[in-house]
Amino acid sequence: MSIVITNIGELVTNDPGLGEDALGLLRDAAVVIDGGTVAWVGPTERAPAADEQYDAAGRAALPGFVDSHAHLVFAGERAEEFAARMSGRPYTAGGIRTTVARTRAASDDDLRANLRRLVDEMARQGTTTVECKSGYGLSVEQEERSLRIAAETVDEVTFLGAHVVPPEYADDPGGYVRLVTNEMLAACAPHARWVDVFCEDGAFDADQSREILTAGMRAGLTPRVHANQLGPGPGVRLAVELGAASADHCTHLTDADVDALASAATVATLLPGVDFSTRQPYPDARRLIDAGATVALATDCNPGSCYTSSMPFCIALAVRDLRMTPAEAVWAATAGGARALRRDDVGRLTPGARADVLVLDAPSHIHLAYRPGVPQVAAVWKAGRRVQA
Repeated sequence: MSIVITNIGELVTNDPGLGEDALGLLRDAAVVIDGGTVAWVGPTERAPAADEQYDAAGRAALPGFVDSHAHLVFAGERAEEFAARMSGRPYTAGGIRTTVARTRAASDDDLRANLRRLVDEMARQGTTTVECKSGYGLSVEQEERSLRIAAETVDEVTFLGAHVVPPEYADDPGGYVRLVTNEMLAACAPHARWVDVFCEDGAFDADQSREILTAGMRAGLTPRVHANQLGPGPGVRLAVELGAASADHCTHLTDADVDALASAATVATLLPGVDFSTRQPYPDARRLIDAGATVALATDCNPGSCYTSSMPFCIALAVRDLRMTPAEAVWAATAGGARALRRDDVGRLTPGARADVLVLDAPSHIHLAYRPGVPQVAAVWKAGRRVQA
C-alpha cells in the first residue's frame, strides 16, 4: 500500500542537498510512502500517483521525533516528591530507590501496560522512535525482566543496571558493581543494544563507570553515559574516551568537556525537561553548537526528575532557555536523536528512510517553539502506518 502526502506547505527533510538550510526545507512539497519507507520527495505538482492520498492543506511536515533518552519501565509515580522539590527541597538521585521498590512489586502486565501507555502518549505528540532504559529493577531478575518487557515495545533498549546502588548493597557498592558486570550483564545483554551508567556523585564514580561500560562493550553493547547532570565530573570525558554514542544531560561542562565533545563523534544529548522539573541550571546548547559539537534533544521521561513525554515541550524549552534556534532544536529532536542512536534510517525524510512522518497543524516548524503547550499534531505515520489521526 502506497500513500502520497501532498500540499505540504513546508517539508523538513534534514537533507541540505534537497532544500534550504540545514533542515533541507522544501516548499509546496509531497512525500510518497511505499512499503514502510520513503519512496519519493519533491514538489507536489510532480508527485507520482499512489494508492492513497493525504492532503496536508499547506501544513508543515517533518520527520517523526527521535527520543533517544527515556526511562519507561516503572511502576508508580512521585508527584509528592515533585511538589516538595518545587517548595524548595533540592533534587538528589535518592528518589530513584522509591521507584525501584514499586517496580519490583509490580506485575509484568502492569509494567507492560504502563510502558505501552507512555509510548502511545509519545506517538500522539509526534515521537516515532523511542529509546528505553532499565534501571528501576537493580537486581539480576528485575533488570532482565525490565529489558525483556521494553524490547516488546521499543526498538532501542538500554541496560542501565548502574542507575544507583540499591539499598541491599548500600554498604558494599563494589559488590554491586561486580554483580552488574557479571551475572546481571550476562542476563541482560541479550535484550539490549546499549549499556549506560549514571556517572555522578551519589551514583557511580569514574573508575566504577569505566568498569561497567567496558564490561558491557565486551558483551557486545555500545556505551552511553549519564554525564555531568548534578555537577562537574568525569562523565563527558569518559564517554568520549570510550567512544560512547552519547553523553546525556551535559548540564555542568568545563571548557575541556566542550572541546572533547566538539572533537568526537559522541553526541551531547540535552534533556531540558529535567532541568525544568528540578529547577537546575539549563545546559548551554549555544556553547556546544558554536564549538562544533553535535547536539540532540530528548525527554528523559521518568517518574521522578522529569515526567514529560513531550518532545514539542522540550523543543520549546531548548529555544527559550538553551539558546537554540527553532531550526537547531527541530534538527536536534529528529536528526540529532538519530545520531545519538547511530541510526541513519530515522530522523530524516529522504528516499530510503523509514517512513516516519509528522504533519503539524501549523504552517511551519517554528510553531513548535512559537506556540508552546498547544497541541499541534495533525497526523503521524510510523514506518508507513498511520498511528495518530
